[in-house]
Amino acid sequence: MKPPKFMYCDPDTVEDAIALKSRYGHDSLVLAGGQSLMPMLNMRLANPDVLIDINGISDLKRITRTGEVLEIGAGVRQSELETDAAVADAVPLLGKVVPYIGHIENRHRGTVGGSLAHADAAAELPCAAITLDATVVVQGPSGRREIAARDFFEGFMTNACAPDELVVAVRFPVASAASGSAFVEVARREGDFALAAAAAVAEVGTDGRFTALSIGVAGIAATPVRATVVEEALVGQAATAENIAAAAKRIADRVTAGDDLHATGTYRKHLAATVVKRAVVAAVADAQNRSNGS
Repeated sequence: MKPPKFMYCDPDTVEDAIALKSRYGHDSLVLAGGQSLMPMLNMRLANPDVLIDINGISDLKRITRTGEVLEIGAGVRQSELETDAAVADAVPLLGKVVPYIGHIENRHRGTVGGSLAHADAAAELPCAAITLDATVVVQGPSGRREIAARDFFEGFMTNACAPDELVVAVRFPVASAASGSAFVEVARREGDFALAAAAAVAEVGTDGRFTALSIGVAGIAATPVRATVVEEALVGQAATAENIAAAAKRIADRVTAGDDLHATGTYRKHLAATVVKRAVVAAVADAQNRSNGS
């Protein structure tokens, strides 16, 4: 398999990349890590006239913390999230999510911005982004704008970027010291796409009741799904395994994925409740361990 013919451009700055996006619009595609785009090119599922390679833009490769916000450049490799001390301290969930992304070879090439822009509903980073109330920063000819992660994923592999805009960063709120987090995924094999996955961040008060809870689910619909129906059922309730299991069943109503070669829709409904339950239970345990200093 060979990719179609295209014009190759490798801008040095974000502004140059945006100028190319503005000029070629829908006829162009952006190359970051290439872990999704290159197979699509080779299978002729993508046929751009222009390929804009942003790997040479150093401004997209920074991780910075300002106050209670951690900003990760779009060009940061996914593997860096596993090892960066600032990430581990500020947003512990990311280090738990990234090991599930493909294999280590993929993570050494794949980028944070590329995964978000690709908007695969089964992908791990989009799921984490909606769970953490992240903000995606995009830039176009008119400047920068911020899009809440929950609004960024508009449909199947569709994001809220205009044709002349580029994802330049994602911002995550720094995790509360009282919170615990967890990520659970079920796939046919290690490194495969998730049949269903769930991320959870929980806070539990001294009385054993949930004071805050956020849950994101991947692989069950055309976009990653925020499990608000489960969150609302649990906040204020005792953080027991029984309460969590009962509330987790409510996610089944949000499953819209039908039958495919990997699983039936009925199985995914069951699986969605299972991964949500496991993720929340694990997040509660993590919160309790953190509060105990262990």
